[in-house]
Amino acid sequence: MNTKGILALIAVVVVLYLVSATVYIIPETHRGVVLRFGEVVKTGVEPGLHFKLPWVETAREFDKRILTLNIPTQRYLTIEKKPLDVDSYVTWKIRDVGDFYRATGGSEPRAEELLASRIENGLRNQFGLRTMTEVVSGARDELMTVIQGSVDELTREEFGIEVIDIRVKGIELPDEVSGTVYERMRAEREAEAQEYRSRGNEEAEGIRAAADRDVTVLLAEANREAQEIRGKGDGEAAEIYADAFGQNEEFYELYRTLEAYRSTFNSRQDVFLMDSRSDFMNMLDGPMGGQ
Repeated sequence: MNTKGILALIAVVVVLYLVSATVYIIPETHRGVVLRFGEVVKTGVEPGLHFKLPWVETAREFDKRILTLNIPTQRYLTIEKKPLDVDSYVTWKIRDVGDFYRATGGSEPRAEELLASRIENGLRNQFGLRTMTEVVSGARDELMTVIQGSVDELTREEFGIEVIDIRVKGIELPDEVSGTVYERMRAEREAEAQEYRSRGNEEAEGIRAAADRDVTVLLAEANREAQEIRGKGDGEAAEIYADAFGQNEEFYELYRTLEAYRSTFNSRQDVFLMDSRSDFMNMLDGPMGGQ
């Protein structure tokens, strides 16, 4: 290679080096800052091709898309001093790249560390103002809204970060507490079941008492009706007997006497001592008795 070729090659290399030291490109999803001797001189550089002073200025680019940070499980105390293990996450993005660089040195891990610290403090404060029931059920959405607003206001000013949303993925009782809570829940359910059983027994006793009362009333009415029917039948029978026997009084007297004898002398072992002149023996004194 001749001297002109070598010089041309050197010139191309120098030009490429100057271009690389002067030109920088910001991607569509990023924003940039320009530093001069480590100091921020330009912020919010838009996507596209840009120029800077070679060897004097440097460019840094940062992702402006929404990012997600999973916060490690932390333990917080409620207003009743009951511990809860909380698993949460936050969605965030860089709002001001200049403030972000000044606060974190452009380090995303450092930004996540600072952000997690602020969120943990916010959760700890808010959990300490609420009961376990409020945290676990009805007030969770309100809790997240309050924390998101307070943390977002703080991080915007300090780090140039916008907190979009904070969510609790899970709330668990510590192992040393869950056993006690489950025992209390079991006792409450058993007490409730016992109350239902007692109420059922009371209602059953009332039903049985009402049924027994109805049975007694029905039996009494049935016995009364039976007595009335029986009395009416006996009366009608007596009237029929009276009408029948009234047609021949001597035969009726003989019939009754014979029935009395039959019932009296029912067994051969029966022995009676009585006056032969008694009214009971008068029929035996006649011609039939003498035989």
